[in-house]
Amino acid sequence: MQTPIILIVEDEIVTRTTLKSLFEAEGYQVLEAEDGEQMHDLFANNNINLVIMDINLPGKNGLLLAREVRDRKNIGLIFLTGRDNEVDRILGLEIGADDYLTKPFNPRELTIRARNLLSRTLNNNEDADLPSRVNFNGWSLDGDSRSLVSPDKVEFRLPRSEFRAMHLFLRHPGKILTREQLIMEMTGRELRPNDRTVDVTIRRIRKHFESVPGAEELIDTIHGEGYRFCGAVDN
Repeated sequence: MQTPIILIVEDEIVTRTTLKSLFEAEGYQVLEAEDGEQMHDLFANNNINLVIMDINLPGKNGLLLAREVRDRKNIGLIFLTGRDNEVDRILGLEIGADDYLTKPFNPRELTIRARNLLSRTLNNNEDADLPSRVNFNGWSLDGDSRSLVSPDKVEFRLPRSEFRAMHLFLRHPGKILTREQLIMEMTGRELRPNDRTVDVTIRRIRKHFESVPGAEELIDTIHGEGYRFCGAVDN
């Protein structure tokens, strides 16, 4: 198996060098970029599997660059954010980051999260138990393109977290799914205190459904418990 390639996008040289040494010690191939221009140059010549990106970058910031990363299939994205920057963390999740970590971070925690995410992005059979296309209430979830398709055939490309959350819902229609179950399915990690990842992801999915005028509510919030998919899955 080819050694996974991690790209560190960080303008602060001490942090960037520390991260490079950390992941090289774990056996990964590590590339470095200090801004978006260098990031694109490296994308053009390398098969990158995971991007670890600081939000505060010169030129285009990480939030803008993340949209471009998300257009590439099967690349994981972890954001590094300031400890008190809750707005950036939520925006990062809205854009479709797979995970985030606040500075200063625990190096061991970062390597574990990176490894869990890579295990999902590199495992082409992670959804082998799921049909390639699931139909419900006039909509479809297409596993080949990782898209949510509206009744009018409008396609919404989904970040990995949204795609896997929808697949979990469609495997268990009518069942209440806890935030703990959803975060494990989406990211392979446990729910953290004050973690907004699940709620932001559900809000993004709902926006796709709400784009169709008069669309029915398909995901219920069960206060104090979690969420429930209340649509009808075609057999």
